[in-house]
Amino acid sequence: MSTTIIVLLVLAGLSESAGQVLPLVVRRPKLSAWLVAGLMVTGTVVEGTVIALWPLAAWTVAGLVQPVVAPDAAPLTGTTGLAWTPALVAPLLLAAVLAFPLLGPFLHILLLAGVGAGLAGPLVAASGLGWWTAAGCIAVAAAGLAATVVVVRRLIARIIAGAREREVIA
Repeated sequence: MSTTIIVLLVLAGLSESAGQVLPLVVRRPKLSAWLVAGLMVTGTVVEGTVIALWPLAAWTVAGLVQPVVAPDAAPLTGTTGLAWTPALVAPLLLAAVLAFPLLGPFLHILLLAGVGAGLAGPLVAASGLGWWTAAGCIAVAAAGLAATVVVVRRLIARIIAGAREREVIA
């Protein structure tokens, strides 16, 4: 992975993190600057990692689907034939602006769908699947990664809430 791709993934992760953290800061203006900075850094790492894993997850889903959809196609190898390019990652930098609730989660979803559609072409070329099947693999991978992040976020929130309740009781 080139340095350009890594920088773009970090910036896209920061963009996604800002889209999640800044509405929280608006609702709770008395949050400490250290907490906000920690949330932004943690969110940047998590979101950047999830974005980086999207092509790998789509490749894995395509490997599971390929024997069913195209049994005569050559099997996918263990190495991924799908990777980010600067042109594919760059639109994700808009994610923070479009993730703000007042500006429209629908636009955010459209942006991610556009990036996913852009990933479908390279997946088709690398796997031999049809475009719609590749797009489905990318959508399943995105939904799986997003669900994982939501579950982990809620689990951490419950753990923190439980710890605060124990502090109040003690």
